[in-house]
Amino acid sequence: MADFLLNPNIAYLLLVGGFALTLLAMITPGTGVLEAAGIIMLLLAGWGVYTLPIHYWALGILLLCLVLFVMALRKESHWLYLGSAILAFVVGSVFLFRSDIWWKPAVNPALAILVSLLLGGFFWIAITKTLAARAAPAAHDLRPLIGKIGEAKSAIHHEGSVQVNRELWSARSNEPIPADTAVRVLRRDGFVLEVEEVK
Repeated sequence: MADFLLNPNIAYLLLVGGFALTLLAMITPGTGVLEAAGIIMLLLAGWGVYTLPIHYWALGILLLCLVLFVMALRKESHWLYLGSAILAFVVGSVFLFRSDIWWKPAVNPALAILVSLLLGGFFWIAITKTLAARAAPAAHDLRPLIGKIGEAKSAIHHEGSVQVNRELWSARSNEPIPADTAVRVLRRDGFVLEVEEVK
């Protein structure tokens, strides 16, 4: 098993897979399955990085790649950062493991080209779509709810329900409000409206 993990091609695939899963977990947090699988793959790849001879400049490029990916998710000119991050990842991962000839990567060139094309294309599509979805305006603007008059459908204090614009909402109030009373929306906290009784 150790010899299998210390094959540069296997260590390369584990590194690429772990990095891809970790990046997916960053842009689409969820159940923790992606995070766990990514960490396991990176730990197995780390054994290869620790044991096999590596180019430290390529490791530096991989670390730079992480910074560029984070900046791509946060900066306005994310296209430039994303393209630079993908290029840095391809170069850093392909040349990470040293071979007998200093300029030749230890990873099989055909495997490196195939994985680089697939992963680069996947990263580009996944991240650009994620960023586009984040930038899209909300389909339902809830800001006009503030100040609207509705009706308490249950007694409200720490919790209750109100109907505003023909929609039923969870509600809370600092003061007790009896059912069937007119209320005004003061603010919204997620899907809970803070209301007051209309005197």
